[in-house]
Amino acid sequence: MRPEEADRVAELIFESTNHWYETSGYPRIFQGDWKVCRIFTDVYGDLDPGCCLIAISGQDTIIGSCFYHPRQTHISLGIMNTHPAIGRKGVAKALLKSIIEISDDLSVPLRLVSSAFNLDSYSLYTRHGMAPFALYQDMMLSVPNSGIPVNEVDGVSFREATLEDVDQIDSLEQAVWRTSRKKDWAYFIENKRGVWHITIATNSEREVVGCLASVYHPGSNVLGPGIAKSADIATALIQSELNQHRGTHPVYMVPAHNKQLVSAMYEMGARNCELHVGQILGNAPPIIGVVMPTFMPETA
Repeated sequence: MRPEEADRVAELIFESTNHWYETSGYPRIFQGDWKVCRIFTDVYGDLDPGCCLIAISGQDTIIGSCFYHPRQTHISLGIMNTHPAIGRKGVAKALLKSIIEISDDLSVPLRLVSSAFNLDSYSLYTRHGMAPFALYQDMMLSVPNSGIPVNEVDGVSFREATLEDVDQIDSLEQAVWRTSRKKDWAYFIENKRGVWHITIATNSEREVVGCLASVYHPGSNVLGPGIAKSADIATALIQSELNQHRGTHPVYMVPAHNKQLVSAMYEMGARNCELHVGQILGNAPPIIGVVMPTFMPETA
């Protein structure tokens, strides 16, 4: 994608994503007009300029797009879209194969989170060797204007993250699931676009034991990414970040296998709205703790 094509890619994301949800019997994901989806082209352009492949039909018609996010430990596949009118022409397959070639050249695994409701998408990835390694419940909570209480955790305190915390956040993430993305955490904390917030948890030795980001934008009102050493820390982090979204209905993903965390979400009044699957081409990282992915930017 060239910079001058960003508006057309944003429009494709808007039309394609809403079309799939509506024709599958679900509400539209994006409200308003296509400009809300500029957050995808803007954020990926900030983090990884030039890391969006597009498919062109004829002279200049964009019929497909896919972002990818190279990191030290892996490549994350970002949002992929094809034009609703093109049908099954192999565009998504071609885009995926091109990004697989990039991950092969870099000798790193390729990861993504994909909707468990979209079996066409799930089949595309598994046909190309990507295997599930985690199941996540997409949960939604209506946050009152007055906010929600934050649980206390013995020996742990919570505060807003600063750039001085990035190295410790990275060390924690490597310990939890052998993943490194320092550039992402620094980008969220710097918050030059004014849409991000990060809460961290520290123990009595001032070591970072949890971290959760969130984005608040008309095109993306979600929590994540996040990592934590335990379910009780993850619960308090979620509560803290939900309070940054008062009066709205943010979505966030929690690992379905973590009974303690899922139960805590139900007790708060959260409800399930979708399921997502973490998939990987390569060896899956062992997860020792809690991992909470997101959609902006997609992280798996």
